[in-house]
Amino acid sequence: MSEHKSEDSFKVIDRRLFTEEGELRKEIAEEEAREAVKEAEVAKKQVTKETSTAAAVPQDEVPGVEQPKRSAAFENLVRMLGSNAAMVLGAYADPRTGQPMIDPDAARELIDMLDALHEKTKGNLAPEEDSILLDLLGKLKLTYL
Repeated sequence: MSEHKSEDSFKVIDRRLFTEEGELRKEIAEEEAREAVKEAEVAKKQVTKETSTAAAVPQDEVPGVEQPKRSAAFENLVRMLGSNAAMVLGAYADPRTGQPMIDPDAARELIDMLDALHEKTKGNLAPEEDSILLDLLGKLKLTYL
């Protein structure tokens, strides 16, 4: 039998992220930088595309974009918080004494709750709900001042 060695060879590739000293390998850092640049370019193109599409078609007419539906429960919640704030701002008289109740700290807290509710629901409200909330906040803040 003849000994015939195969000419097949293999290549060892070091795929570790860090050197023996614990530093990020140069090739890995360069690759991450290239990927970050690519991602930034893709994001920039996407934002440009979305901006041009949004500018061309009004929000109400965008196909596939569903407008949030009105919720009576949400409107009742807003009105309840608003009437409580108005009550502590002196809009209603205390039934026992007949005098207006004025508690600026409680009013500020209720107004802050409505502000937080507006911030957290931004973009998720029906236009009517958003206008009710903004009108109420404007009136309460003006009365508070």
